[in-house]
Amino acid sequence: MGIADDDIEKIRSTVSIVDTIQQYVSLKKTGRNWVGLCPFHAEKSPSFNVTEERGRYKCFGCDKGGDIFTFIQEIEHTDFPGSIEHLAAKAGITLNYTSTGQSKERARRKHLTEAMNDAVEWYHERLLNDPGARAARDYLRQRGLHGDIARQFKLGWAPDDWDLLSRDLGRPADVLQDVGLSFRNRRNRMQDAFRARVMFPIFSESGEALAFGGRILPGSDDPAKYKNSSETPIYMKSKTLYGLNWAKQNAAKVDQIVVCEGYTDVIGFHQAGVPRAVATCGTALTEEHVRLLKRYATRVVLSFDADAAGQGAAERFYEWEEKHQVEVSVARLPQGKDPGDLARSNPEALAAAIDDPLEFLGFRLQRVLGTRRLDSPEQKARMAEEAMAVVNEHPNANVRKLYAGEVAAKVGLPIGDLVRLAERGVRRPSIEVKAKRSSAPMENAEFAALVLLVQEWDSIAEWLIEALFDDDANRMAFVALAEGGDLNAALDTAPPDARDVLERAALADLDLDATVEARSLIGAATKRELRHRTSMIDPASLEEDRAAKLDLMALDESDPVRALAAAESLLGWLHRRTEERSSGDA
Repeated sequence: MGIADDDIEKIRSTVSIVDTIQQYVSLKKTGRNWVGLCPFHAEKSPSFNVTEERGRYKCFGCDKGGDIFTFIQEIEHTDFPGSIEHLAAKAGITLNYTSTGQSKERARRKHLTEAMNDAVEWYHERLLNDPGARAARDYLRQRGLHGDIARQFKLGWAPDDWDLLSRDLGRPADVLQDVGLSFRNRRNRMQDAFRARVMFPIFSESGEALAFGGRILPGSDDPAKYKNSSETPIYMKSKTLYGLNWAKQNAAKVDQIVVCEGYTDVIGFHQAGVPRAVATCGTALTEEHVRLLKRYATRVVLSFDADAAGQGAAERFYEWEEKHQVEVSVARLPQGKDPGDLARSNPEALAAAIDDPLEFLGFRLQRVLGTRRLDSPEQKARMAEEAMAVVNEHPNANVRKLYAGEVAAKVGLPIGDLVRLAERGVRRPSIEVKAKRSSAPMENAEFAALVLLVQEWDSIAEWLIEALFDDDANRMAFVALAEGGDLNAALDTAPPDARDVLERAALADLDLDATVEARSLIGAATKRELRHRTSMIDPASLEEDRAAKLDLMALDESDPVRALAAAESLLGWLHRRTEERSSGDA
């Protein structure tokens, strides 16, 4: 019984030899290698070298050397299968065993990769020489991807034909299906998976063809702009990086690798003289990707919308920095520019964006500090709270304290106060300032309704009228929203107190039910109006007031139909009372 070949390759490609050996030997980075005292013989001067890029180690004193499996066999005194099982257990990888041995699986993988390599050449030849690919060639030239670039990256063209590739390759149908090049249509005939698309082949780090990304040409009526290969026995998106086969040498040389969003971004970096860019294949950056990147560089520069990624991935990035000893930073790209466009218009600026990146936390903090007005103490407090929430995501207290000083300088608060928050690592810090505030509690029914209106307009907008808001700041915030139609417009027109309410509502993290909050707000406004009317003598309205009291009681009924009708009735009653007062009749 043997261990499946794919599992052995998974360990070889994802487990860092440096990280593994560092569990036994203290290593120090020297150029592209890691150096330490050999664990296999006594020495005073380090002659034991480890190269992450090649996945090899070598001692120039005792001449021992090999790969990660050899090292574990030597250090743990085990055989080859034992070394695989040891590394799999450490990495949390479940091994699959096969009674048919490894040769059958190895042969199958060879058949699949050979078919993909044939497809790369076939599509590439179509792009270069097929008269039907003229529009594709023109499109690529317009994007700056001329003939030399097309040849370097093996770009191709999939003709608009039903089964031309399937017929020409001459490969077995099951092989073509297994790698996603073809499928059986409803007539049980083999049909090409990619048609009328520019083809971007995706290779493994060692240069084996694994998959494709296909892009339509402008003017196509195909709604899917990009079509990418599905995962196959040789292609796993979470463990594959487009362009790593071209980027790894330069990445290892300068100890930096750039992560982009798309294929043309990677090519753009190459054109701009930065040949160390890779891209994820339609997925977010994963820990498997980071393990792969670490084999070639310890500095990882993100060249995509890192602000959006940071909303959900910040903690993972910090964890990976600590666990895998990498530095994550963000390229300083000009606003609104992507690498592919910048490579054509200003390649020097693209290279500069990589030479001077922002640390990931610094980038996120800059976004917070640079997008909020500081017109009032409340706004400064709100900015400090939001900024410190970002700072305190970082696990290192010393890093948090240093960034706390940056926040203090920006908002004008005592640095000691923010450093203490950083020391505690509070995720939702509350900053107190001495300033005049609205007299109403912020987390009451009025504020809850405004939170929903800002964050989920459609859920509550139809239930809200100005008469429901008693607090001046809340009422003015509602009016600004109702008249402006969205938050940005409301912030431009609202007075300072109301702007503060709106900003708090936009950032509030409350678990709210629109129906419950609307009824609560209507009920509070009804009680307030009824109290006001007890001091008035208006026989003509007594009947309506009595009906309002009955509706108020019905708001809390378990029958949703009756409660809904009562809420609608009360809204009309409140609106009429407000109109009466404004006209001087009440």
